[in-house]
Amino acid sequence: MPRAEPETRISEAAGMPAEAQRTKAEDQRPKEGEGILDGSIHTFVLRSGRITEAQRRAIERFGPKYIIPFTGAPLDPDSLFADKKPLVLEIGFGMGQATWKIAQARAQFNYLGIEVHTPGVGRLIIDLERHGLENVRIIQHDAIEVLKVMIPPESLAGIHIFYPDPWPKKRHHKRRLMQDAVVALMAAKLVAGGYLYFVTDIEEYASYAKASLDSCAALKNQYESYAPRQEWRPETKFEHFAKDSGRGTFELLYIKGSPS
Repeated sequence: MPRAEPETRISEAAGMPAEAQRTKAEDQRPKEGEGILDGSIHTFVLRSGRITEAQRRAIERFGPKYIIPFTGAPLDPDSLFADKKPLVLEIGFGMGQATWKIAQARAQFNYLGIEVHTPGVGRLIIDLERHGLENVRIIQHDAIEVLKVMIPPESLAGIHIFYPDPWPKKRHHKRRLMQDAVVALMAAKLVAGGYLYFVTDIEEYASYAKASLDSCAALKNQYESYAPRQEWRPETKFEHFAKDSGRGTFELLYIKGSPS
């Protein structure tokens, strides 16, 4: 009679088949992105970027109008704007060029942009004032903390994630935003029918993000694989630079289904 493998003997001794024990162990393993949710890992590094005098003045003069302080308490989205409209969240808006252009072109939505870097906050405020846009507000804080404590469940019509840091080195993949646990958190904040729109110029990160999005049962890909560019999403200077460098654009568009 063949000798049982050590794993089989241990499993039988525990009264549980080896395959069942492996499945249980996998279920107990931390979900990808749990370190981001608990704050032990961050998706960004604060750099001391140069802020211009115009950006500094814009924050000083108009900041109270546009910037929502991080309070650690749930927001009432309708209280942020004079006109009540569906709310779209943008995570990491950079210098805000796509943000204000989308807000201008798709004025049927209100927008809440999250960015940690002060120069980008100042630049966006300049453009909001210049174009007279009243449907954008800003939170300058860690997007994960904002999602966890300030955004109520099922309150967002959409989430925009355009060109997030790809953290290309494998040892830094744990810092990537698009991980299973984070995607599940974002999905919980979307209303039924709400969308998540992700764009990157790094094909490997696009594949990585797609795997995380596909793992979320609440979300459904609107295309067989990558999405075409949505006509309302403007191309930014960063995107032009990526194309000039020979990199493509990879887009993903997922919709949250109705609860079964």
